[in-house]
Amino acid sequence: MQEIFKAIESQGIYYNAVIMEYKIFDKEDGEKTLEDTAANALKQIEDKKYNTDLIARGISKDNILKYGFAFEGEKCLIMKG
Repeated sequence: MQEIFKAIESQGIYYNAVIMEYKIFDKEDGEKTLEDTAANALKQIEDKKYNTDLIARGISKDNILKYGFAFEGEKCLIMKG
């Protein structure tokens, strides 16, 4: 991944970035629905400031897309942050 960033940086090209966090539905964690799980994934992206490195590389906050994925068996829910 570092090589990709270096190639992009050397050309001065910055587009959109995507941050994805994946979680498995877990009732024991207090989650009642897949929506809760996906929301927890988005919360983790914010809490751990996953966008910090991207912003430091010159990508605008407005160009960073955030997605939380929630899985339960064959079911999947994706929320955009």
